[in-house]
Amino acid sequence: MDGPVPELTEHAAACAARLRDADRVLLASHIDADGLTSAGIASTALERADIPFETVFCRQLDEAAVADIAATDYDTVLFTDFGSGQLDIIAEHEAAGDFHPVIADHHQPAEGVETDHHLNPLRFGLNGASELSGAGASYVLARALEPDAGDNRDLAALAVVGAVGDMQDTNGELRGANAGIVDEGVEVGVVEEGTDLRIYGRQTRALPKLLQYATDVRIPGISNNEAGAIEFLTELDVACRDDDGEWKRWVDLTGDERQTLASALMRRAIASGVPASRIDDLVGTTYVLSREREGTELRDVSEFSTLLNATARYDRADVGLAVCLGERDAALDRARRLLRNHRKNLSNGLQWVKEHGVRVEDNLQWFDAGDEIRETIVGIVAGMAVGTDATRNGIPVLAFAEKEDGEVKVSSRGSYVMVRDGLDLSAVMREASRAVGGDGGGHDVAAGATIPKGEVEAFIAEADRIVGEQLAEDAD
Repeated sequence: MDGPVPELTEHAAACAARLRDADRVLLASHIDADGLTSAGIASTALERADIPFETVFCRQLDEAAVADIAATDYDTVLFTDFGSGQLDIIAEHEAAGDFHPVIADHHQPAEGVETDHHLNPLRFGLNGASELSGAGASYVLARALEPDAGDNRDLAALAVVGAVGDMQDTNGELRGANAGIVDEGVEVGVVEEGTDLRIYGRQTRALPKLLQYATDVRIPGISNNEAGAIEFLTELDVACRDDDGEWKRWVDLTGDERQTLASALMRRAIASGVPASRIDDLVGTTYVLSREREGTELRDVSEFSTLLNATARYDRADVGLAVCLGERDAALDRARRLLRNHRKNLSNGLQWVKEHGVRVEDNLQWFDAGDEIRETIVGIVAGMAVGTDATRNGIPVLAFAEKEDGEVKVSSRGSYVMVRDGLDLSAVMREASRAVGGDGGGHDVAAGATIPKGEVEAFIAEADRIVGEQLAEDAD
């Protein structure tokens, strides 16, 4: 079996063999959508392989978190969606005999150290920021862990959710190794790949809200304008309301009605002067989970990933994991309540950034939200702020927020254009944080760190210097 990612198959088999040799396993995972789906995939695969395990979640895998893991009596620890950037810390515990690590991750590995069972696309010539997510790496491992009867290809659905949640469909579709996972999901009937309107909320939002909040491609008079969206819909030759007078959702429309609405939306965008390249982004590749009920957040992978982000980031990883494992009653109800709160907090956070603005250095821009924005979502807010009037184009955004333990969380966001110009935020976060007594890492386009309180200005100065050197080197 070559598996969905042939480059990783052989090493995945070795990692799987190590897990099978364990009496029991501690599964440690990250808390975002990619981390939760990684945990869902790994825990299902371990259970199907009859390997006893326990699951724990960490906001950040730092020295203290790894020490806590080492203090348990587990001889084997499976790290999913983190671990690569902390290889130096993990290796010290491995050398001390505290535990044997198995890592399924996609973040930039720490330099100068390695361990035997480290499954990461970057080690095999694949891009971990755009070609394979943490959930994807966990899926490759799950395929290698398949039981004697049956296979784990149904877990491709969660892997696609994780990849989209990790924003690996930024260019319109999942590519590279992710495409192989999509193909397997389609083969077993858990994923549908198609072409449709690429606006968030097609499954659950009433049509006026769908268009009003469609701000990735801003259409004057419709985006952020409820009255304008309603007027636009009213003028169409489409039955946008049901027999009771309630607004329909996108999924409630027929194929012809969707085509009519999409065409009208494109004509409106052209007439409003929206650039052709942005108009093309309105329609593209979409992914639907075939076995989930139509009209729910779980049917569309983007809405599913947002739902998951609303759980663990508010200290309810158990709820997100339960949803990943198929719970559709109490856990899903709780996740929906958390999602409503999450959306409110994101909206308030973005508004805070717009009102307070950002400070611009030579090579980066930043804002310090203190305790105004929750540290678990400040990175999402920073990403939302990129490309808006609140930030400047062409340089990365750094966001700071206070943690409960008194330290400071740093999140950074760039763009793939900046990365092509030489930006590597993973290196920026790691080097700048360690220079002030913290630690960090991540991807070239998005990364994070934790630093001591009182070191924000020193961190900014160091980060600004490193970004400047990166962009200058590429210019040469």
